[in-house]
Amino acid sequence: MRTQKRIIVSSVLTIVMVASTAQAFLGAKNGVLTTYADIATANYTDALNDAKTLQVALKGFTNNPTAATMANAKATWLNARESYGQIEVFRLSNGPIDAEEGWHTAYGAPEGQLNAWPLDENMIDYTTDTKGKRTSGNIIDAKGSFTPSGNKSVTVNVSNITPDALAALNENGGDANVATGYHAIEFLLWGQDQDYANFMKDGVTNGALTAGQRPVADYTTAKNANRRKQYLNAASALIVSDLEAMTAAWADGDDSNYKAALLGNNADSAKNIDEKTALSQIFAGMGVFIKSELANERIAVAVLTPSEEDEHSCFSDNTHRDITQNYQGFKNILFGTYNGVDYGVAPIDALKDKSKLMALIKSADAKVNQMNALARTSRHFDYQIRPNDSQAKQIKKLKNELRAIGDQMINVAKANGVNLSIGDVTDGEETQL
Repeated sequence: MRTQKRIIVSSVLTIVMVASTAQAFLGAKNGVLTTYADIATANYTDALNDAKTLQVALKGFTNNPTAATMANAKATWLNARESYGQIEVFRLSNGPIDAEEGWHTAYGAPEGQLNAWPLDENMIDYTTDTKGKRTSGNIIDAKGSFTPSGNKSVTVNVSNITPDALAALNENGGDANVATGYHAIEFLLWGQDQDYANFMKDGVTNGALTAGQRPVADYTTAKNANRRKQYLNAASALIVSDLEAMTAAWADGDDSNYKAALLGNNADSAKNIDEKTALSQIFAGMGVFIKSELANERIAVAVLTPSEEDEHSCFSDNTHRDITQNYQGFKNILFGTYNGVDYGVAPIDALKDKSKLMALIKSADAKVNQMNALARTSRHFDYQIRPNDSQAKQIKKLKNELRAIGDQMINVAKANGVNLSIGDVTDGEETQL
């Protein structure tokens, strides 16, 4: 699944200290790690608080389903995505969000449970298929138990839709079998936006500024209304519990958590992470994220296919904000800032010649701003990526610039005393187009 591509940097990198600057680098790298860790603390705290607000809004909606409470739930979901989108940059660096090795795998690596996509929405609830007929055989309309399609799937009791049941169903039988996270909630709030007979036809919800239009009746008079309510509340509870675990991993004042280990302050010295290894994982992870994940999987696949189905937030048409906030998260770490606050030593500070990187960022900023302006006033991302739309060329250029920024992480790393290669900042399994 595209959102869950991971790398284990420490096993493939050759880390070389630049001898002539070793002493100067020692202090600088501690500052970079501290800045990184402090931004993680602030960002995860915001994401958790926003998720809790979403949970309250969903409970308000399910307790009293009206057009107004549904609109409030949607608005709260959109707001929660703003803070969550920025924490995606902490992926791919063997941190607690998706760790594959080390003691911190104990945090559960919940990224795939939080933000997995694209999902097979037919597994969750009804859709209108290519023949115009309503589908069935999903979790919502299941009686007693549900067995996902796919290889070696396991039957799960869904008599009551609970956080544990959804966790057991997530990716059960295959990566597309997504049952949890923000995008499952998105689908249950907005409903289908695509015409599955032709992803560019827009025959289900017509209009360049029209997203999914799930009726409130799905939560009042429609069949399985109560099970949809259960699903929303169970999914939001799981998001909150996962983000609570991540917030605990990055919390200040805990000498046994991941943040303490990253900064070499864990009471159990065996848990402390070597500074060179930590920096290598962070810089390589940032490169892979902006180049292979954001530029390639989240932008290029959609615009070059082209396919509305390959948008990140395809039900709510919020993809322009996903891209914007993912990009902002990368810049947060590169420049050492978050929400307008300077957190101290930043990776870019050590780079003597910043001209090429800054030119790329300036150009990418302009294209991201244009994408957002059009999405607000003219046409959503799913229209902007159409082959005959002039904006499609700009989004392709944005993709190329983001990939070039990812390659620039080699120079940023070197300036900070760490040697990386093109392979280190590129996911070897990225989708080939």
